[in-house]
Amino acid sequence: MGTGKSALGRMLANRWHRPFLDTDHMIEQRIKMPIREYFEKHSEAAFRALEKECIEQWIPPGGTVISCGGGLVIPEGMVDLLKSRGVVVCLFASPETILRRTRHSNHRPLLKSDNPEARIKELLEKREPIYMRSGTGILTDGRNLLDLASAVERIYHREARGYAAQKATKEG
Repeated sequence: MGTGKSALGRMLANRWHRPFLDTDHMIEQRIKMPIREYFEKHSEAAFRALEKECIEQWIPPGGTVISCGGGLVIPEGMVDLLKSRGVVVCLFASPETILRRTRHSNHRPLLKSDNPEARIKELLEKREPIYMRSGTGILTDGRNLLDLASAVERIYHREARGYAAQKATKEG
């Protein structure tokens, strides 16, 4: 959260003339309540199950730029599921940057804490090893969206070529 996924995703979708989907927004539309409220009424585990369903069933195959919630890759099997759907790029930011970008947000249930910076550090410590295995990573601190978009485009073209070659090898 707070790494720039949604802003960058919208920019890339616009540049590539592709649809843009944000899994958090899709889920909120489906459940007809804010994620924060869903967490309170149900549980984080119930929300993670919705995220999995979203990736498996609600997103059309191919040609879509997707911004995924920060915890989506955490449950077992989610990294492989995402990679089976396309190129995965992980955006990283320092805890200080994340705090600065999210401090006025009321819709982040995992930051409901007396010490949000400590909570961010705790989440990053827990999640970072999984993020590192999820896809190519980009640090967003101090970088503008155009620079980040160019970096993601380079990664996408490199990864897409590798994916196409791997698929051709399997079929051939």
